[in-house]
Amino acid sequence: MSIERKILDLAHLREKARAAGGEKRIQKQHDQGKLTARERIEKLLDEGSFEEFDTFVTHRCADFGMEKDQPLTDGVITGHGTIHGRLVFVFSQDFTIFGGSLSKAFAEKICKIMDLAVKVGAPVIGLNDSGGARIQEGVDALAGYSDIFLRNVLSSGVVPQISLILGPCAGGAVYSPAITDFVTMTQGNSYMFLTGPKVVKQVTREDVTTEQLGGASIHSTKSGVAHFVAPNEEEAIAHTRRLLSFLPQNYQEKTPLVACTDPVDRATPELNTVLPESANQPYDVKDVIHTLVDDRDFLEVHEAFAANLVVGFARFNGRAVGIVANQPKVMAGVLDNNASIKGARFVRFCDSFNIPLLTLEDVPGFMPGTSQEYGGIIRNGAKLLFAFAEATVPKVTVILRKAYGGAYCVMSSKHLRGDVNYAWPTAEIAVMGPDGAVEIIYKKELDAAEDVAAKATELKERYANLFATPFAAAKKGYIDDVIEPVGTRFRIIKALEMLAHKKDSNPTCKHSNIPL
Repeated sequence: MSIERKILDLAHLREKARAAGGEKRIQKQHDQGKLTARERIEKLLDEGSFEEFDTFVTHRCADFGMEKDQPLTDGVITGHGTIHGRLVFVFSQDFTIFGGSLSKAFAEKICKIMDLAVKVGAPVIGLNDSGGARIQEGVDALAGYSDIFLRNVLSSGVVPQISLILGPCAGGAVYSPAITDFVTMTQGNSYMFLTGPKVVKQVTREDVTTEQLGGASIHSTKSGVAHFVAPNEEEAIAHTRRLLSFLPQNYQEKTPLVACTDPVDRATPELNTVLPESANQPYDVKDVIHTLVDDRDFLEVHEAFAANLVVGFARFNGRAVGIVANQPKVMAGVLDNNASIKGARFVRFCDSFNIPLLTLEDVPGFMPGTSQEYGGIIRNGAKLLFAFAEATVPKVTVILRKAYGGAYCVMSSKHLRGDVNYAWPTAEIAVMGPDGAVEIIYKKELDAAEDVAAKATELKERYANLFATPFAAAKKGYIDDVIEPVGTRFRIIKALEMLAHKKDSNPTCKHSNIPL
């Protein structure tokens, strides 16, 4: 056979692979508002950059008549390409072939690109749209999932791992995205759960829809499984490209430096008036964040989950920084179980990938009550404490207003190796607020007073002047400087520049034991 004929045969096979499950199944995918596996890759990667692997792989199952149907690619497209010119590895599950179900060969394809990603130090992006394990393969399919899970774990903290849920993701399949660093779901078209509505009905007698059980709204607000929700696939993919712009390629690199036209010394006079007159009145900490960061550009993570703590990415003078901020607008910015877990996870991601941390603090304490105690607020609050203490990246903290009790300690205080700790003149740093403190410290004076209300007001003012001030902490060196709000952006940038080559380490051990 001539070389020309062999080349024609190769082209025919490639065209057959591109046809996937056929026109009818592709049309059905489109009718559901979903892109095909290849269309997703084309939108995700820079134009013309995709290099595909294992196009000609087929499954090896000979049971249940499967040997008669062996489509090329076996239901997953794998390879590498670039996003903004930077290398990434990608796999895209193809629902038009066997419903995107996973076989052993399918899993081997994914494992191959995951192994390569670790070797060369580049992110892995998974585009998930699968009916789960391929039942006809039995334990081989389960082994395939386990092989992927193992690589998810071993890759954790080595290269960024990002999952997009663009269709069904059920049963054991959910554990791979759950291990990855960020999960994006699409509204109305994606879902994740371990057991479906029918099993739930059978076991618990609950009537629940697919959307109610594991839709994007549920996982972005209640479970916290989804970090981001997009209205459609195109926006989910565009969002992923934006997210990657804040991240390094691997744990050994720093984040990319972006050209910055926002002046380093830009004054922020609006911050002089952002706080309400009363310390008990709320305000939106996102107003502070947007004012401080380059070009007001802030990518929030977990926006709808535990909204009393705000976390996300921004840049200062062109370099990415992770921001953790109490949100007085929601539950007065108190730390509860979900906020503690959310914060700890984000801090540990930033520390894994050399992303400096900025903490904006206005926290009245931890949420009291039986529901919080029974839910493990001690254990979960300790996670956030552990994460900040363990982190060796540059850590800058600005106390805006309240910093009370254990929450003061936890929020990247000087005592947890905070590198630069600033406070606004409005900062209140104490064991507790004046209301509670006066009732304990001055109980005898209150009991003896003729006008209890007037005496309480006097004593609260006395306490506030003594303790609810940044200067008491500054005198002891726990605060490096008390700064004016108008100059906060400049002071943060100068601190980060000073810390750019910081080196710190933790005692040598196999691994730490965070209080999970």
